[in-house]
Amino acid sequence: MKVAIFSDVQANLPALHTAVAHILAWQPDMVIMAGDLVNRGPSSLACVEYFDDLRHRLGWLPITGNHETWMLRCAYETPATGVEAELHQFATWTFAQLRPRLDALVDWPDHLCFHGAHEDSWVHVTHASMISNRFGITTNITDAQLQLALPPDVALFVTAHTHRPSQRLINGVPVLNVGSVGSPFDGDVRGSYAQLEWHHNAWHSTIIRFDYDRAQAERDFWELGFLDGGGPVARILFEEWRQARPLMARWRQEYEPAVLAGATSADAAVSAFLAAHG
Repeated sequence: MKVAIFSDVQANLPALHTAVAHILAWQPDMVIMAGDLVNRGPSSLACVEYFDDLRHRLGWLPITGNHETWMLRCAYETPATGVEAELHQFATWTFAQLRPRLDALVDWPDHLCFHGAHEDSWVHVTHASMISNRFGITTNITDAQLQLALPPDVALFVTAHTHRPSQRLINGVPVLNVGSVGSPFDGDVRGSYAQLEWHHNAWHSTIIRFDYDRAQAERDFWELGFLDGGGPVARILFEEWRQARPLMARWRQEYEPAVLAGATSADAAVSAFLAAHG
């Protein structure tokens, strides 16, 4: 049995095209998209339509990520203040793009499970963890949190969300993070996905790294309107993609409080942040 699992495309269509070509060439028995197909990038609608075709034509399976949850919530929630609206302008831009096809995101499951040749070979796949699709398994979470984050009695737990591919053992459970197709955070600009194979009575996993047309991806950020229409924070998201490292957490800690307090504008704060970290 062969299973391909990918995640965190983040609206990067050239990366998605390359990942799909790799997966199709490998000819797996099952393909799972483990969430965050959309948002943070310029091509959410195109990615949804492309994946929806694969889903209905080839039986590829979706899992809801936190960004799908966010987009569906945008249909009935609006920012509470003008400042919040400015900080979330990239999501509002994405929602406007996705509005005609929000139906394609509805009723995606929170997780999927499957097994190999016997009942002791269950694999549990979710976007982040059992706690929520925003609570990723990182190196700094406590042992108590880990007890809640992982399901009991599985042969393999597959996750994503952190944009960092990894393989590790936690409390005796193998944990595989498939990384990110469209916006890795480990300093390697190549996309990633995972291949699982059941043989010799065990699961064997491989992280695949692949190059794709980053020049086209960069043009898409500009030419499709994300950087012009996504507000100041879109510039940080672009730098995260360009540098393949996380920046938003540091921005929120060091600069966002002053913006929310009205001490500075979002545009000025983003410019200062990128001058220091861009």
